Amino acid sequence: MTTPAAASVRWRLRQPSVIPGFGLTLGFSLAYLTLIILIPLSGLLWRTASLSGSEFLSILTDERTLNALKVSFGTALAAAFINVVFGVIVAWVIVRYEFPGRRIIDAVVDLPFALPTAVAGIALAALYAPNGWIGRLLGYIGVKAAFNPTGIVIALVFIGLPFVVRTVQPVMEEIDREVEEAAATLGANRFQTVFRVLLPGLAPAILTGFSLAFARGVGEYGSVIFIAGNIPYVSEIAPLLIVIRLEEFNYAAATAIATIMLSIAFLMLLVINLIQAWSRRRYGHGA
Repeated sequence: MTTPAAASVRWRLRQPSVIPGFGLTLGFSLAYLTLIILIPLSGLLWRTASLSGSEFLSILTDERTLNALKVSFGTALAAAFINVVFGVIVAWVIVRYEFPGRRIIDAVVDLPFALPTAVAGIALAALYAPNGWIGRLLGYIGVKAAFNPTGIVIALVFIGLPFVVRTVQPVMEEIDREVEEAAATLGANRFQTVFRVLLPGLAPAILTGFSLAFARGVGEYGSVIFIAGNIPYVSEIAPLLIVIRLEEFNYAAATAIATIMLSIAFLMLLVINLIQAWSRRRYGHGA
């Protein structure tokens, strides 16, 4: 037996829409994804498939390849975690407080989006080099912040921070101040209000910002090569190693390394998305 509610829903679904329908939008989406993403990736996988199993395994187990992958993914993870902490703080300051220069700070957050990555890399290298303004000060306490993995993390923090801030900020704006006041009325201190009331509701957005910052960091090239030092087995990133293999006309090795990066990044992002979906279901129902 059909209920009135089900009949009403079915009737609404039959009504023509004033905007393009499901068939047209789905076809456009599939065509766009195929042309822009799937075909280039298929070409990459097809070129890698021309390698024999032993050749692919030899490239994968090469010490220089393993070190480059370790540097790329390790620094990207470290930078993403740092961006989560400071990105949430920056978003909180922008959303919750009114102060002179607030709009300027809000605009500066987007600067890494507009700044060419090579320009950012040159500027960071000049600042954090041993003879730079910041690098000279850090040198007094024995910290070398450039031409090593630390410099890579600095560059990835710079280009990844806006992803966290702009992902968390809209969600934070929707949290009513009355929620915090209600928690305080019920006896919660500031620590409990932040970690038991505010952060659970922000968890899906924070995970989204983390995954975006991490994905950007793994494939970053322009802002990294100037401050990394590009020392094999120390501060050489995987994208740079791919470029080196291409310059050596070793296309098979370049595509193999790219395929390995793609596979690892896809698996890590899949895990992050699963955690994000679980977090959204858990805290969404709690709201």
